[in-house]
Amino acid sequence: MNTKMLPRLAVAAIASISACGLVTGSALAAPAAPTSPPPQSLFRIVNPSVLPLSPPTIPDEQFAPVDQPGPTLSVPQAVLDGALKCTASARDTSEEVVLFVPGTTLTPEQDYGWNWFPALDQIGRPYCSVTLPNNAMTDAQISAEYVVNAIRKVYETSGNKVDIVGHSQGGTEPRFALRFWPDLRDKVDDYIGLGATNHGSIVINAMCVPGCSESMWQQKFNSHYTQAINSYQETFPGISYTQIYTRTDEFVQPNLDDSGTTSLHGGGGAITNVALQDVCPTALTSEHLAVGTYDPIAYALARDALDNPGPAEPKRIDGAVCGQLLMPGVDAVQFPGNYAALVGVIADQLALAPKAAQEPKLKPYTLRN
Repeated sequence: MNTKMLPRLAVAAIASISACGLVTGSALAAPAAPTSPPPQSLFRIVNPSVLPLSPPTIPDEQFAPVDQPGPTLSVPQAVLDGALKCTASARDTSEEVVLFVPGTTLTPEQDYGWNWFPALDQIGRPYCSVTLPNNAMTDAQISAEYVVNAIRKVYETSGNKVDIVGHSQGGTEPRFALRFWPDLRDKVDDYIGLGATNHGSIVINAMCVPGCSESMWQQKFNSHYTQAINSYQETFPGISYTQIYTRTDEFVQPNLDDSGTTSLHGGGGAITNVALQDVCPTALTSEHLAVGTYDPIAYALARDALDNPGPAEPKRIDGAVCGQLLMPGVDAVQFPGNYAALVGVIADQLALAPKAAQEPKLKPYTLRN
């Protein structure tokens, strides 16, 4: 991140924390329920409302065919296995296990431990999570190997196809894995992206001047990494894709409609691209962190996909969700502190992670021999 932004972010974060009942250095009694969602923006706002998705700069013909067998994983097996954590109920279960992939700067516990994990505990749904190296700040192609291994292991131990939930960058590694390791495609049922940077984000272009982390480079608008993921076809038959986004996302843009960066098209998979505002038109404060961590509309759409054949069907969502502030699993008393901690981790990682001068080179296996 541009370090000049950090003081402004710090002020915004402190204001957010103070408004929620916390002050620097001490904790005050938290309210029984949040009086309002956190501020809309943690990042510099741009207005890409008139920007279409850029055409690819690399022809599909330069990428590996979609049926080319995937390479041997370069990360040691013990390291890959150590990054996968599952509930005890994920073994030999009659239900499909949900695999969670975290977003940039975050571990699974930071991203999902105070929302999705307790929500699924409440309903007895088995789940797993994969921790990406260096808080998902380094080469996403290496992070994708962790996801490849996780899908294989969860499929093997559960005896069922895998459902995947990914937030932000965590929505891209599973797609990279499915694109370049074809053996995974018959092991996945649902793929759910929450504010996923499927085609990159115009906001990150500005954040990477003069430099940013490797994975941030890879999430720039129309990066080589995202072009590789989307080469030839964006989805695969037999997999249900639910891409959930918010039009008020300050970080993943453009995202004003289903022509935006999160949405997917073609390729043979069953696809639902849906904005939170398609379900609840007045949901104008749901920003990038909300869609992956506490927004009740995003949760309802994701649960609809997980609980029914095919992708989510927005018409099935109960309109009562529009009057809710928090998804199930989020403790209203602890919410202000959890959200503040999330903001703090993100700010620290963006400020302190090593900066690269350019996007990592595409791995040879992604290119046609």
